[in-house]
Amino acid sequence: MREGIEAVRFFSGVIAIWFAWTSIAFATYYIPTESMQPTLEVGDRIIVSKWAYGYSRHSLPLGLGDVLLPDWDGRIGWAEPQRGDVIVLQSPSADLVLIKRVTGVPGDVVEVRDGRLVINGDMVVREQSEMRTYRQHNGIPAVVEVMAFEEELPGGPVHWIYERTDRHPLDDFGPVRVPDGHVFLMGDNRGNSIDSRAQGGPGFVPMANIIGRAETVPFTLERCQRESDLHCPTGRVWRPL
Repeated sequence: MREGIEAVRFFSGVIAIWFAWTSIAFATYYIPTESMQPTLEVGDRIIVSKWAYGYSRHSLPLGLGDVLLPDWDGRIGWAEPQRGDVIVLQSPSADLVLIKRVTGVPGDVVEVRDGRLVINGDMVVREQSEMRTYRQHNGIPAVVEVMAFEEELPGGPVHWIYERTDRHPLDDFGPVRVPDGHVFLMGDNRGNSIDSRAQGGPGFVPMANIIGRAETVPFTLERCQRESDLHCPTGRVWRPL
């Protein structure tokens, strides 16, 4: 009898620690699409810090926020996302968890002209590094060629982006002003991302829909084939995003 009670206490403690860990501190998410290439690849597992910006009902695991707090759409927050942050969010337009990069914060005027991102009237600096050819996880054509650029957002970090062309339907957008309490998001794979630019995308995302900030890739299940003349990405594990 005593052993049974001790076992119940032990497993109750494990569950309580897991719930606190995934509710308050960190959570892990799987990357299912190519919208954040080359920063993240299909198969990457990421660590997300839920405490980075504060908490909302979307921070609770297992969908408990919808059960426990159905009428609360606020956020207990002490910080706001900055340009360049990679965030995980609950899409306001669909029942989907998304990961995108913050490219516009409240008050920013964002537009895209001929594939070039413009923030508050200034064209964002980007430098072409190389052409890359890679095999898509799922898609037609099976093999695509992209231009790899280093982009530097105002006040943000330098990060890599992919562009297939500067004539994609989403390569001319705006200008739009980001409203208070919202952020504007884009994927790093600019021609293959349903983001704030796209019809049917998340649009302006309320701060309350943000789950947390993606910090790093602890491991990946991505297994690209080593094929001649095809890019096979490496070097993402345990590096800051």
